[in-house]
Amino acid sequence: MQKYLKYIIPISIPLIVLLLPLSAFPFEGLTIVQQRVIAIFLLAALCWVFEPIPIYATSVVIIVLELLLVSNKGVYLFRSGEGQPHFGELLNYNEIMATFASPIIMLFLGGFFLAMAATKYRLDVNLARVLLKPFGSDPKFVMLGLMLITGIFSMFMSNTATTAMMLSILTPVIAVFGPKDPGRIAFALCIPVAANIGGIGTPIGTPPNAIALKYLVGDNYISFGEWMAFGVPFVVVMMALAWMLINFLYSADQKKIELSIKGKFLKTPKAIMVYITFALTIILWLMGSTHGMNSYTVALIPVAIFSLTGIINKEDLKKISWDVLWLVSGGIALGLALDKTGLARLVVHSIPFDEFSPYVVLFGAAFLCLVMANFMSHTATANLLMPIMAALGTSMTSLTPLGGELTLILVVTFAASLGMSLPISTPPNALAHATGHVQSSQMARVGVILGVVGVLLSFVLVWLLHAVGHIG
Repeated sequence: MQKYLKYIIPISIPLIVLLLPLSAFPFEGLTIVQQRVIAIFLLAALCWVFEPIPIYATSVVIIVLELLLVSNKGVYLFRSGEGQPHFGELLNYNEIMATFASPIIMLFLGGFFLAMAATKYRLDVNLARVLLKPFGSDPKFVMLGLMLITGIFSMFMSNTATTAMMLSILTPVIAVFGPKDPGRIAFALCIPVAANIGGIGTPIGTPPNAIALKYLVGDNYISFGEWMAFGVPFVVVMMALAWMLINFLYSADQKKIELSIKGKFLKTPKAIMVYITFALTIILWLMGSTHGMNSYTVALIPVAIFSLTGIINKEDLKKISWDVLWLVSGGIALGLALDKTGLARLVVHSIPFDEFSPYVVLFGAAFLCLVMANFMSHTATANLLMPIMAALGTSMTSLTPLGGELTLILVVTFAASLGMSLPISTPPNALAHATGHVQSSQMARVGVILGVVGVLLSFVLVWLLHAVGHIG
């Protein structure tokens, strides 16, 4: 019976919500369309937690259900009450479908093309080889080098792909340590920690960042370069803290190791094209205010160049993480429904948040996100919380001195990426745990400390940047 609960609960609870009368809900003025969105939201949350179906499939289901139940081109039966007082406004079907091709999706697609080309032409491995040379043979400094390289790669590549590559480089090195040498734990653990933290540094580093950008519009708009202006310093500080913490807890007994990475930079025309395009794209991202293109437009440049030159061919296209793109698009669609139907604002206005201290709201939201991110997908966590946080930030006047909606969204976004206490928390954690060199308890000890410290640090950093006028 227990194995069927993961199917029964996600289906039964949304169905019950759909069948309840409007008077059963604690929200004054709730419409039938908003009731349907609540049911879809609960279905998404429960499916992302219990995973009766793959999490990307949940996103597709969200979009299809929105088209059927709450769009102006849905099933006629579900539109028959349109225009009646308590029915509510239906969504435009083309806005729901457009989430599959949102600018956020294009930004990620550009990032995937860059990462795939870098791996295909060994740019990533060769950069690692060159950049690690200055760190010598002292284990603690070699580990620092590995963490910095992993963090840098994770800003522009998939955290999972970066971790897999770095762990493969490390395999012969870890074997050098004795069977009981804590250095084994330190080296296996430093890679996923650096990958998880590094992804925070750029808008394309991790899906929660892209989801946050969807809500950072108008006065709260942040360019690629502006994101890096606060993201990279945060990553550097967190990386230093992580390095010191791992060294303190799992200091290596061995005093000297040799890190040997073989290879050389390719000099073929296509490889040179990859190097130039990679550098050009990053420069254009960083100089958005100079040339006038936004990061979404720039992201399609490598897509066009690599497709035109055959650097990325149709076989390579099959290897793109389409599941991540679908997962993000489902979250955007969920946010669209919560926003356009007015449900997010209704929920936020029905709770007297203004009676609470803004600090309580900020830290409460961030730590709720941190806890959720440890037990479910970071992307799913951001998808669920971000629309509500955006509505809360807009409506809560007491947050204004602290940066308002901008501060709330950024702190929650950082918290989503800092959930890394368990092997199931992130794919990099799972890969590191699969090596057999690090146990769940050891991962949790480091993950919990870095998660809590990171949330506190993110609040301080964002507030300072807002206070001096660099953001917001």
